[in-house]
Amino acid sequence: MWRRVLQQLRDPLILVLLVAAALTIATGDLSDAAVILLVITVNTAVGVVQEVRAEQAVMALSAMSAPTARVVRDGEERSLPAAEVVPGDLVLVAEGDIVPADGEVLAAALLLADESSLTGESVPVEKAPDSDPSHGMVSAGTVVVRGHGRVVITATGAHSALGRIASLMGAAPGLTPLQRRLAGFGRVLAAAIVALCALVLALGLVRGQPVELMIVAAISLAVAAVPESLPAVVTLALALGARRMADRHAIVRRLPAVETLGSVTVIATDKTGTLTEGRMAAERLWTPHGEVTVLGTGYEPQGRVVRDGETVTANDAPDLAALLRVAMLCNDAALEPPPDGSAEWRALGDPTEAALLVAGARLGLDRAALDRELPRVEEIPFDSGRKRMTTVHRRPDGAVRVACKGAPESLLRPQVLADGPDLLARAVAQAEVLARDGYRVLAVASADHEEALEPSGTWESGLLLLGLVGILDPPRAASEPSIAACKRAGIVPVLITGDHPLTARAVADRLGIASREEEVTTGQRIREGTAGELTGVRVYARTTPEQKLDIVEAWRGAGQVVAMTGDGVNDGPALRRADIGVAMGRRGTEVARQAADLVLADDNPATIVSAVEEGRRVYANVRRFLLYALAGGTAEILVMLLGPFLGMPLPLLPAQILWINLLTHGLPGVALGAEPVAPDAMRHPPRPPEESVLGAGLWPRILLMGAFIATVTLVAGVWAREAGRPWQSMIFLVLGATQLGVALGSRARPGSLANPFLLVAVAAALGLQAAGVYLPPLRDLLGTELLSLGDLAIACALSGLGHVVMRLQARLWPERQPRAALAVGGDPGGRRSRSARAKGLR
Repeated sequence: MWRRVLQQLRDPLILVLLVAAALTIATGDLSDAAVILLVITVNTAVGVVQEVRAEQAVMALSAMSAPTARVVRDGEERSLPAAEVVPGDLVLVAEGDIVPADGEVLAAALLLADESSLTGESVPVEKAPDSDPSHGMVSAGTVVVRGHGRVVITATGAHSALGRIASLMGAAPGLTPLQRRLAGFGRVLAAAIVALCALVLALGLVRGQPVELMIVAAISLAVAAVPESLPAVVTLALALGARRMADRHAIVRRLPAVETLGSVTVIATDKTGTLTEGRMAAERLWTPHGEVTVLGTGYEPQGRVVRDGETVTANDAPDLAALLRVAMLCNDAALEPPPDGSAEWRALGDPTEAALLVAGARLGLDRAALDRELPRVEEIPFDSGRKRMTTVHRRPDGAVRVACKGAPESLLRPQVLADGPDLLARAVAQAEVLARDGYRVLAVASADHEEALEPSGTWESGLLLLGLVGILDPPRAASEPSIAACKRAGIVPVLITGDHPLTARAVADRLGIASREEEVTTGQRIREGTAGELTGVRVYARTTPEQKLDIVEAWRGAGQVVAMTGDGVNDGPALRRADIGVAMGRRGTEVARQAADLVLADDNPATIVSAVEEGRRVYANVRRFLLYALAGGTAEILVMLLGPFLGMPLPLLPAQILWINLLTHGLPGVALGAEPVAPDAMRHPPRPPEESVLGAGLWPRILLMGAFIATVTLVAGVWAREAGRPWQSMIFLVLGATQLGVALGSRARPGSLANPFLLVAVAAALGLQAAGVYLPPLRDLLGTELLSLGDLAIACALSGLGHVVMRLQARLWPERQPRAALAVGGDPGGRRSRSARAKGLR
């Protein structure tokens, strides 16, 4: 724990604040020191909590394992904790079980496993003995959705699929873009403060000022020049952002993540369950009479079937009714209504078959009524060799109906269908069109026989084609507008999935990530080293967790700030390594949630757009505060440097400097962190990652405003001295009041009540500044003298002048907006890191 605390205290800005705290204690300003130490304590505590996340992410992997497993040992079946399963154990798995460890399938009956959380493959995978590794092996953490089987365990713990992913999770995330920028700013500021304070001390000694007084003055100036409220401003801005995100159902697990999204230049997103619903849907139907579309959400039976722009039902479309009746009969899945407190229907069994049931229900068909009317009497189960399933049903008149569905290549053949060659050719062509569009295609056929059939050899011949069904995992309704909003904001979206290249291409084209003509890179090409530059494409398919990590690292190596969104175990390493990880909360795995910085509780991609806007608000407010605070600090330094040359030996006493610093950098400075987002925040690209926090023209504006405040203050001081008035008190009042006017001029939406806290803070600070001149106890403490009401009116007028000049310079010299983000090849305006080019991006 102490090591983590010390690591946090090594931050350059925190070191500056520690020095400032020591200096304030040396000057006797205990209240200011207490505020600085409180800021340091809060920020250190937040940083330590962040470091614990790596351990939590790895621990979550154990929660993914099955709590118990059915194991056969010494000829007896027993239930054991999954952690006690060892290689060589014989494990029994059935529908609903979580596979406890990696293993080889020895026996299987209709065994189907959902591997989407590990591979990103949206379609469950059939498992059978003596098959290739993808079908003959099961992996730890996957779920059996149908059938049962026997598995001999081959790998557990660190050697299993989950263990290999765990080994990729160890690297902790680096500093966020804001933290990197503030660290660089802290180093520059510390050096500048030391140099300037040494200069002030030397000038005072040359003029013959007492050594003790000048040392205290130099220390006070150092404290004044440090924007000690900056960490408080950042923390407040991030906390407000986190609260706003919580209102939008987004849980911020790491506070700096709020700002990081605002700096993101590339959003790498998983497909299954992230951009898509994570459920199978029969979206397109084709019969010899034409094509229709099925509309609806999830597995909910409510929806509609549209043909030529009109909603149709089973009574209106007998061809569709015949197609979906057979698809519902030749089906082993079921739909479960939502339990209490839930609004979602669930699929029991094969999700592909469940999608057929939903399509039938949306046409107006009743599964229960069909089963009563045409009870099943025989069946030939689906297997990977035949690639089709056939059932036989007893009709009310005593005849039988054969129902068959399967892959087009296994069903659209003369040996199976009695249809003519023209219809078969049309169906084959349509199946190819659907496959190119990313759909999994099923062909459906049937035949009626007046008498009972002989054994199964004759069931799958002489059938009549009813049509084709195009099934896919549909994109979420919010995905397309979210991608469009990101592109308008200058953020490049890329798709990284473990699914099929055709499916990935279709989804990317549908959502506007990439066109169909753009290249899709596969995991195999990456593995073989033939993929070329990884940042040259926008769509990656058939990728492993290791390759997802490589892709994220490639974009980061190219100088980009990368956000990764995902929901599966296979997304965990990439979520962890990206600049910011965003996980789905409802459908996402525990591993993904623990590895992420931001969790979308409602799984709504639109929340990411809101988070980006919130992040840009945070960064804009940090820059707004720095402009205000550093302009004031610059003015104080200029007043102390130039005052002696204008006949004012010591323009301000140390206590007066600290009082101005406390008031201007205190509540008003922190209140600037609560400023609302600018109206055009999402209409320009993100800041370049290498840009300084004081870049885009902020330095000149700081110097301009600092010079203006100093000029106004010195002019007021010279006038007061020539008029025989208390010139030092006049400088004290004008310097503080003008800075507060600048604070009001720094608002994101001037003239509105969007941030009333700032108005109250400025009014309170102005009152306390005046109290330093008019209240006897404070006059004694600060060494000021009583001013007339006319002098107070002049100071207030000059404060208004600070507001006007701040607004004027914002209009005449607006902040330079960044240029559009990335070129086609992935290079942001030609800026590529030398290391990325040297590595060839792996």
